[in-house]
Amino acid sequence: MIKKLFGIAPIPTEDNAFSPSLLSLKFATSQVTDYDETIYHKTYNGKLKILMVCTEERNMTMSNGKKFSTGNHPVEMLVPMLHLKNAGFEIDIFTPTGKSVKIEMWAFPNKDKNVKAIYSEYLKDFEKPKSLNDFVENIMNKSNDYTAIFIPGGHGVMLGLPENTDLCKLIYWSVEKHLYMLTICHGPAALLSASLDKIKPFPYKGYEIAAFPDSVDKQTPFIGYMPGNIPWKYGEKLNNLGVKIINKKADKTCHKDRKLISGASPKAANNFGKLCATELLNELRK
Repeated sequence: MIKKLFGIAPIPTEDNAFSPSLLSLKFATSQVTDYDETIYHKTYNGKLKILMVCTEERNMTMSNGKKFSTGNHPVEMLVPMLHLKNAGFEIDIFTPTGKSVKIEMWAFPNKDKNVKAIYSEYLKDFEKPKSLNDFVENIMNKSNDYTAIFIPGGHGVMLGLPENTDLCKLIYWSVEKHLYMLTICHGPAALLSASLDKIKPFPYKGYEIAAFPDSVDKQTPFIGYMPGNIPWKYGEKLNNLGVKIINKKADKTCHKDRKLISGASPKAANNFGKLCATELLNELRK
């Protein structure tokens, strides 16, 4: 009752999970973004595209057994997509098996006209994405269609993707093809899938990234963002594989290490998208 009074009680969903409390939504989300409508004067006019891998799973079981309603974070997905599209890149949307993309709609910036527009443009692709399994099994080894892999954030990335053998194969393929890897916030959790290959060395050992800190995840239940403590720490697992997270806060930090571009949180989405678009354009002009 006290938690409800002060707005810190997580909100029940129709499928017996919880979305963030009113208080946490007030502090952690916004009705508009800081997307700056950057104009790229020399846009890309070639055939290479962006392969975006999204989650198809909705509910995360917390350490106390309660379920958190999650998915991909809309700002971390759509704002970078705006920059990539404006830079001239087409984006193909994938989930592990072709099931619909799950999005944290409670974080959707409903008064942001640009975000709403690109969401509407890609809605059919979110509802019926391509199958990563089909791509890896039947197309990948002969494909020359892509210049980058994009893994947007959201706690939903921690569901299924770190254990996905197809994603493991995709990551090693992308490294061998010298593609860029673009990922933000909790997106780097998906990179853990590369550790499933027990023969090849982990491809990002020795890299530095910007990502959502484990220490901040630990704090979120106190304001009802999640209904309990997160079940495992993806940052700790990446550290154990030789990856260093450079930021201590969930801030605007963005970072490029070789061909891995990363961002720390939703606050970084605009600068992250701009950095990704600029680097890809510069690379393809060489």
